[in-house]
Amino acid sequence: MRLSTVKIAGRTTWGIVKGDTFRDVGADLAARYGDLKAAIAANFAGVAEAAASAAATPITDLEWLPVVPNPDKILCVGLNYETHRKETGRSEVENPTIFARYANSQTGHLAPIIRPKVSTHLDYEGELAVIIGKPGRYISRDEAMRHVAGYACYNDGSIRDFQYHTHQFTPGKNFPDTGAFGPWMMTPDELGPLANLRLQTRLNGQVVQDATFDQMIFDIARQIEYCSTFTRLEAGDVIVSGTPGGVGAKRTPPLWMKPGDVVEVEIDRLGILRNPIKDEVR
Repeated sequence: MRLSTVKIAGRTTWGIVKGDTFRDVGADLAARYGDLKAAIAANFAGVAEAAASAAATPITDLEWLPVVPNPDKILCVGLNYETHRKETGRSEVENPTIFARYANSQTGHLAPIIRPKVSTHLDYEGELAVIIGKPGRYISRDEAMRHVAGYACYNDGSIRDFQYHTHQFTPGKNFPDTGAFGPWMMTPDELGPLANLRLQTRLNGQVVQDATFDQMIFDIARQIEYCSTFTRLEAGDVIVSGTPGGVGAKRTPPLWMKPGDVVEVEIDRLGILRNPIKDEVR
C-alpha cells in the first residue's frame, strides 16, 4: 500500500494512493482512527478493505502534507554513507550519529521548502525515511525489520551556517518547512528488498546525489537496534536514515538552494518527492 496524509478542499485526511487516485480512507474510518499514525499503530487493520469503497479524488486535487505530520519523534542519522563521511572530513565511528528533528519543521510533497531570512546556506539532503509500526525498546537486529511499517522519501534540508555554529546539528535541522516528507509511505511488502534500490537527489534537473542503500555504513536494522536502546520507539516514529555524498556545502563553490529552484528526491519503486524553494516571507 501507498499511504498519505493530505488536505482535500481544506480538510485534513489520510488514505491510500492507487495510481492517479487517492482513496479517502480517513473519512470512512474516522471513528476508528483519528489519523494515519493511529492506523499505523493498529497495523492498518481494516484499511485495505475500507479503501475499496472510499471516496476517490484525483491526486492532482490534493494538498500533500508530511506523511506522518505528528510523529512522537524524528531521529536522523548523520554521516551514514562513506562518500558523505569523507567529504565532511569526519572520523570513522563505531555507532550511528543521531540527532533530532521536530515535527513542526516538516513540509509535504510539492509544498515549498523555505529558505529562512537569517541564512542563505540552504542545502539539500536526499534520504530514505523509515516509519516505525510496532513499538519497542531494546530491539535486536534480527527483529528490527519486523518493526517497520513503511518507507518514504525525505529531504533533510539543512541551514548549514546554523548547523555549524557548534558541533551539534539541531539548530540547522529544525527551521520551519525545511524537512520534506512524502508524497507517501509504502509498506515493505510492496517496496521489496532495499539493498539495491537507488536514491537520487536532483536540483533543477541536475543529479547532485546518487547512491544505493547497500552503501549505508549502518543499515536500517542497526539504526533501529541502536535508536531503540536509548529511547522507546513508538508507532509513527520516523528514522531518517542518512544522506550520501554530494551535498551542496562540500562542493566548490558551494551549491546552495535558492528561490526558484526545484529539488527532487527519487527512490527506485518508491516515488519522487518534489519541492520548490521559496524565501521566508519577511
